[in-house]
Amino acid sequence: MDGWDSSTKSTVSKIPLLKTRAGPRDGDAWKQRLKEEYLALIKYMEMNKANDNDWFRISANPEGTKWKGKCWYVHNLLKYEFELQFDIPVTYPATAPELELPELDGKTAKMYRGGKICLTIHFKPLWAKNCPRFGIAHALCLGLGPWLAAEIPYLVDTGMITHKDNLSQT
Repeated sequence: MDGWDSSTKSTVSKIPLLKTRAGPRDGDAWKQRLKEEYLALIKYMEMNKANDNDWFRISANPEGTKWKGKCWYVHNLLKYEFELQFDIPVTYPATAPELELPELDGKTAKMYRGGKICLTIHFKPLWAKNCPRFGIAHALCLGLGPWLAAEIPYLVDTGMITHKDNLSQT
């Protein structure tokens, strides 16, 4: 956790670590892993709400393999909201999910085709080191959250994205 600010360290230390090493093809073990994922997500969302830092909503299909929702970032007192989606890889939890913001596809170099955010340099080694203890809540906290904080102000300042209230004025 070197290099993280105290707030990030505190938040990550409060997200429950997962125990079950199982992916979507592992039957009952996957069901157990999915329960752990939901418990960690609930805890993370409760912490965010308690700290007035609510910034995403997600839900999964019944199998827990396809996730979708919304995430948002406030910049200059304006809320920028984006569709969020990702699939659980068959090699999960050894492989982190690839978080996608499809409407931002092609607007930043820190993104792959289809709107997959780039997490290779900083997040993927961290995920590998903490497998299988990290889960979806950790991916959002340590992957998507910092990505939004770095990229959204840049995209706004360069005019690559515009607040929805400004669209009617153009």
